[in-house]
Amino acid sequence: MNGETGAGTQAGAVVLRRAAAADARAAADVWLRSFTAALPTVVRPHSDKEVRAYFRHVVVERHETWVAEEAGGAVVGVMALEGGELAQLYLAPERRGRGIGDRFVALAKERRAGGLSLWTFQVNEPARRFYERHGFTPVQWTDGARNEEREPDVRYVWRP
Repeated sequence: MNGETGAGTQAGAVVLRRAAAADARAAADVWLRSFTAALPTVVRPHSDKEVRAYFRHVVVERHETWVAEEAGGAVVGVMALEGGELAQLYLAPERRGRGIGDRFVALAKERRAGGLSLWTFQVNEPARRFYERHGFTPVQWTDGARNEEREPDVRYVWRP
């Protein structure tokens, strides 16, 4: 694979490509906007500045991170793989429902053909439906005591 996947018909002129250091700010901003829109009741334990630093120094630098980029260069999605875990998958709120998330999951399955796991908050029913539609199965439900947000979550697993 050359580090890019072409635009699909549902996603218009969006290209999935490996993130570079210069993408960290835009990827963090997608995360911030998406988290705020999708999880308004979940307390965010870190400031915007801390989230941006985490994306710069950890997510983009240490993980296999991909971005969805529209023609013109706007980053509208981010996905990060950390070992066998789908650690991040966030889309700009106005870009949901256009097939970009489907393409990210297909890419994650291609890159981790032996299987994947992920965590999502129990309250995030749209995300849970999305992952279940893509063949992920819930395997563990928690009370949230082990995550920073202290929000009940669920672990999903996909096996080929």
